[in-house]
Amino acid sequence: MSATSPRIRASDLVGRGWLNTGGAALDLEALRGKIVILDFWTFCCINCLHVIDELRPLEEEFSDVLVTVGVHSPKFEHEADPVALAAAIERYEIHHPVLDDPELVTWQAYSARAWPTLVVIDPEGYIVANLSGEGHSAGLASFIPELVAQHEAKGTLHRGSGPYVAPEPQAGTLRFPGKVLPLPGVDGQPGNFLVSDTGHHRLVELAEDLETVVRSFGSGQKGFADGPAETAQFNEPQGMTLLPAELAAELGYEVVVADSVNHRLRGLTLATGEVRSIAGNGVQRLLDAGPGRVNEQGEGLLGVLSEDALSVALSSPWDVVYSTALGQVVVAMAGVHQIFGFEPRSGALSVLAGTGLEGLLDGAADQAWFAQSSGIAEDSEGNIWVADSETSALRVLRTKGGAVSSVETAIGEGLFDFGFRDGEAAQARLQHPLGVAALPDGSVAVADTYNGAVRRYDRVSKQVSTLARGLAEPSDVLLDGELLIVVEANRHQLIRLPLPKDALQVDEGAAQTQRPTSNVAPGEFSLEVRFSAPTGQKLDHRWGDPTQLKISSTPPELLLSGDGTSTGLNRILDLNSEVPEGILHITARAAACDGPEDADGEIPDHAACHLYQQDWGIPVKLVAGGDAGLQLDLRGMK
Repeated sequence: MSATSPRIRASDLVGRGWLNTGGAALDLEALRGKIVILDFWTFCCINCLHVIDELRPLEEEFSDVLVTVGVHSPKFEHEADPVALAAAIERYEIHHPVLDDPELVTWQAYSARAWPTLVVIDPEGYIVANLSGEGHSAGLASFIPELVAQHEAKGTLHRGSGPYVAPEPQAGTLRFPGKVLPLPGVDGQPGNFLVSDTGHHRLVELAEDLETVVRSFGSGQKGFADGPAETAQFNEPQGMTLLPAELAAELGYEVVVADSVNHRLRGLTLATGEVRSIAGNGVQRLLDAGPGRVNEQGEGLLGVLSEDALSVALSSPWDVVYSTALGQVVVAMAGVHQIFGFEPRSGALSVLAGTGLEGLLDGAADQAWFAQSSGIAEDSEGNIWVADSETSALRVLRTKGGAVSSVETAIGEGLFDFGFRDGEAAQARLQHPLGVAALPDGSVAVADTYNGAVRRYDRVSKQVSTLARGLAEPSDVLLDGELLIVVEANRHQLIRLPLPKDALQVDEGAAQTQRPTSNVAPGEFSLEVRFSAPTGQKLDHRWGDPTQLKISSTPPELLLSGDGTSTGLNRILDLNSEVPEGILHITARAAACDGPEDADGEIPDHAACHLYQQDWGIPVKLVAGGDAGLQLDLRGMK
């Protein structure tokens, strides 16, 4: 920090209450002497979950000097429920204090604008860094020792244990189950059901009664290991799919599993319980060169990523289905907002749809936007239905000639629109759905997770109805004869529901995420995204400017000029005075590489490189005298 930089005192931590503190309330005065990381998160957000995992090694390494405080600032209405928040903290094994901030008071005090955002506070209570998005663990690993040395020399660092108090553990056969898969029967008898016992990091085979455990796959310890059922390890497994019998016999495994936090696909042999890795190298994927990257026209570059799926980085695969129309496993790749394809026989991994930009945009497969797709199913016509959770939408991939031809939206409006409304699909609303199933009549059932409901979309009438409500975060649905099996994640159980002829009609209205609106002046508007490479890294200029901005708006008429994709992190926009309000969609990227500079000041060959990226959706209202510019931090150091 330069001598002329103003020191900014961190604001008070204000909210509804605290979790993981044994009932005690915390304030910054009580944390004085510690390095504090404020993690602004919301439990629907896959990027936030990535950051929670990124921080775990730092919390362990610097346990005597570092305190992480999660500031839960909800996006969806359901996330403001304190019971749901407590369940999420238990589900994701968060081992640090969490401030419940449902009114976004602390969020606004720290000028947070995106999930996730990290704010670093030094032992004297001053803000020393603002970091947006994920991927900052390496930079923090070098920055924290600098702060330790500085404040140990000043005598302002206090070592010792932090304020975290572990809650009482919850016991049960299942723990936050994610998805369910029907298994084939034997000798004409009904088959059992395979459940991803996500909170116990294993797979469980349940008998037809949905309660009796027949056997389990995985040790139950979080981690990664191939091998026999007793010693294999998963990390929050989610979706599963069966391969066709002939293909399974050839490959030696029948079930493909989305092992979400391990960023891998795993193969399970039911007869022996053997678990093997079949796709993913265990490294979390970011959008980089090659297929899947957006070109200058905003189109995704579809196609084969690699013929060796085990060499490719994945990002939170959440659900899988074997598509007969495409002849491969279709993967909802939640972490990069794309739909992938995996061909088990050849080992090829490809991008089937999506640019990787987060949002709701229909059209050709290489132009579509998704947002944390978390449920996927194929209907009898070969269409692929997708529960697109962050846009609270039901999407459909049309297939033709063995490829995805187009993407359409059946229900949903965008990133900030949700609700609980039946009726015409154009006006119907969901809230963060996670599961989807095709029904025999051609309609589609949706696990409407944050509404605690199961919904039905009629493709013929374009009507949406409610089949059941009052459920505890249903995460998957499965057709079982004339019944539906529903995975009730927050009640740690599976239940059966009838399919009524006349579904209950619901209209509790539509809603939008109530994020603070920025008052801006119409006309020329300056946008600046600040980025500072971590210690030990430098911007990679070997192939031109390593930074990029992509800007669009809702409605499109809000921007008279300045939209589109170009290099650099500064842009002049022209805001339309005839449009009273809207949303600015901003995506910033920067590439930096590790290692010391060589004698010529160039980045050494074979240096490890990193892509930093963050998406913002900034609600704005055009008013005379409003702000004429906006500064955002991709990675800002004080």
